[in-house]
Amino acid sequence: MSNIDDAKGKVKEAAGDLTGNDELKRKGKVDQASGKLKDGIDSAKDKVGNVLDRE
Repeated sequence: MSNIDDAKGKVKEAAGDLTGNDELKRKGKVDQASGKLKDGIDSAKDKVGNVLDRE
């Protein structure tokens, strides 16, 4: 899902840039940041799962 958020954000940011819509550009950046945050959470969750599986 995070890749979808990132792609959606890039499209919004580009559309905002083309149309001069600063709000749309900001929303695009927020979507991209959300995707990166989700990636980080998923990575941490995987690492915790790996540690727990070893025990």
